[in-house]
Amino acid sequence: MSPASYPSAVLSATPPLRHIASMSAAIATRLIDLPDLDATQALAAQVAALVHVGDAILLEGELGAGKTAFARAFLRAASRDPALEVPSPTFTLVQDYAMPSGMVHHFDLWRLDGPGGMTELGWDEARDDIVLVEWPDRLGQLRPIDALTVALHITGPASRRAVLSGWPDRLGRIA
Repeated sequence: MSPASYPSAVLSATPPLRHIASMSAAIATRLIDLPDLDATQALAAQVAALVHVGDAILLEGELGAGKTAFARAFLRAASRDPALEVPSPTFTLVQDYAMPSGMVHHFDLWRLDGPGGMTELGWDEARDDIVLVEWPDRLGQLRPIDALTVALHITGPASRRAVLSGWPDRLGRIA
């Protein structure tokens, strides 16, 4: 059977090339070596400059990898206030911040066992704004597929390696 004689339903099931390209770009990653805290803060500031309402930034890494340091730097850069007080939401689970770019909800899900408590924390409403999530593995099926994931790995006493994935339209603008 020649392609011209295929039923139109078969032909329309094949995505256009631009969709195939964007699907493969979505799995691209970027590795960035962070020699010290200043480099982590600079990376967070770059991400803050690219954030839009509706975005999710997911911070992964073992204890001490720098998730909270990244979150603090992100929030200070987004607020344009380097002295902004940014307490860890480990016990409150979520802190809300009004920023020039929109509301940012900083979640620390360390104490959760799974996504069961997310409704009470206002997750659905927060997704209309910007969410910054430490320990996103606790989100389970609520994990946003269009998020920027920043996985921080300890490589030395002060150094880290960041593995960024997601945001195929913006990932290339992060150095």
